[in-house]
Amino acid sequence: MFFNFLVYCMIRKIFTPILVTFFVLFDITFNNSLRSHPSEEKFDFTPFSNEYLSNDILVEEDLMSFERSINQFIRNWGVAGASVAIAHEGKLVYAKGFGYADVENEIEMQPYHLLRVASVSKLITAAAVMKLVEDGKLGLNQKVFGEDGVLNNPLFRGYIDERVEDITIKQLLNHSAGWTTRWGDHLFMNQSIARQLNRELPLGKDDIIEFTLGKRLHFTPGTRCSYNNFGYLILESVIERVAKTSYEGYVKRNIFNPIGVFDAFIAHNHDSLRYPLEVRYYEVPEAELVPAFDGQAKQVLKSRGGNDIRTLGAAGGWVISSVSLTKFLLSIDLYSKETILSKKSIRELTNTEPGFHPLGWRWVSRSGAKWRTGSFAGTSALAISQSNGLTYVFITNTSPWVGARFPYEVNSMLARALRGVDRWPSIDLFNPNSINNQNFVEVGEGEEVLQEERALSWDFSNLV
Repeated sequence: MFFNFLVYCMIRKIFTPILVTFFVLFDITFNNSLRSHPSEEKFDFTPFSNEYLSNDILVEEDLMSFERSINQFIRNWGVAGASVAIAHEGKLVYAKGFGYADVENEIEMQPYHLLRVASVSKLITAAAVMKLVEDGKLGLNQKVFGEDGVLNNPLFRGYIDERVEDITIKQLLNHSAGWTTRWGDHLFMNQSIARQLNRELPLGKDDIIEFTLGKRLHFTPGTRCSYNNFGYLILESVIERVAKTSYEGYVKRNIFNPIGVFDAFIAHNHDSLRYPLEVRYYEVPEAELVPAFDGQAKQVLKSRGGNDIRTLGAAGGWVISSVSLTKFLLSIDLYSKETILSKKSIRELTNTEPGFHPLGWRWVSRSGAKWRTGSFAGTSALAISQSNGLTYVFITNTSPWVGARFPYEVNSMLARALRGVDRWPSIDLFNPNSINNQNFVEVGEGEEVLQEERALSWDFSNLV
């Protein structure tokens, strides 16, 4: 094991300059096409210097049964690939890829690969909002629309329902602002919106907001909640207005970069515009082709240009590695030694009021366990932070036929598989120096998932 690691390091030393040159040239060459949004800031893609987290690093007999469960699961569900990361008491004790990141080119999934995480992005957005609240730039009870609202410019004054003026930041976060998906998901009906607005594709988020404000609310804000993407699209505009920068730029500089995460980006839509180290996305064999999101005269898979993931942005547009997503979860964990938010803000995210969703999280159990799921064509993600010190992430580059229910299937499988793990390596894969000192530590029994609740440091600053 140690010899293999030395060989790996030697190879990395030889080829890193070549990879750096390739990625920099890639970014320069395709900069305009990769970053085509007119309001979007330009960010250089910085190549990884710590790709030491390969599947060969952690090979332990004690975990073979756990890994067999995952391999069997992805085979049974026809999943091309999955990335798994597990932290125990703040240390990254497991990181591995299963299956393929790119089936066509036979590229195996590795823990450093980037994947779309769909609605797990909402938790990232909620953390960004709380950061602005902490800095005194925003208030949870602050009004969003109207003369005294955050978005009080003419673009957002065309609403026909006066109740819109009562919508607060918190109501957008907990899905109680007044919108449902009764007539469809606003973020996945671009063709219809474009026809009704007599606009050409592709649409931007301002077009979608303008269209929706031109309709009546489905219920009075604050009276109940209904899960939807649209509220988080508005939050993206709120963050940009208050922070005076792009949403992506604010999150990178104030949430991700301070905790050592540099491999997170807002996704592009077409397969040809994937980031370096980003996986390819797959759907069920019988998936139908749909019109391209941008009006091009071609039929494509939803996961490869049919859905506008980039405009989904704050509601579901992030791509990130499972390792870095785990690090983010730890940074908003009440019991972590170092957090990106204050304890008060972290409690606010997990506070649940009867009949309403928590902020950013999908569910919070009575025991303190927290779930966040995400799904759309080509992607399924599950992020769980338990109160027993275990935090884990499972992301796939495939969307099985059960759609949004798939994360619950993953949850059930992982709950069973984790119960069979008696101990984890006493290492911290966030720190490469700990890899050669692998021992095992006993872990307590995994938290039971209530039946009703089933419904590295990437240190490459030297390359910046």
